[in-house]
Amino acid sequence: MKTMAKITMIAAGLALAGLATAAYAQRDPAYQAARSAGQIGEQPDGYLGVVGAGTAELRALINNINIQRKAKYTQSAAAGATVEQMAFASGCNLILKTVPGEKYQTPAGEWKTRTAAAPDRDPRCV
Repeated sequence: MKTMAKITMIAAGLALAGLATAAYAQRDPAYQAARSAGQIGEQPDGYLGVVGAGTAELRALINNINIQRKAKYTQSAAAGATVEQMAFASGCNLILKTVPGEKYQTPAGEWKTRTAAAPDRDPRCV
């Protein structure tokens, strides 16, 4: 089976199991405020990023969420894909789930604010 097809199947299974969005359960008011203010956003690699310098507190919050995401990706990788493949597939889905006004990072590394249009995602995203 081709790698991207395999990743897609695994990512779909994760979404059904709720694992792909497990980090959403970790949201707290500081996370929500930073996301709404455009201080953080989704990256193509499946992790959150700080837009600009950010405070030490904000970086610590994002690091904690990213550690939890990596743990989920590592658990899911046992199903036949690498951690990086799981993170990439999740990144595709998480960027797609952003809503207008939220930040996301393009494949070129540029931070954009989501509009009503589809986000600019990696062409390997299905």
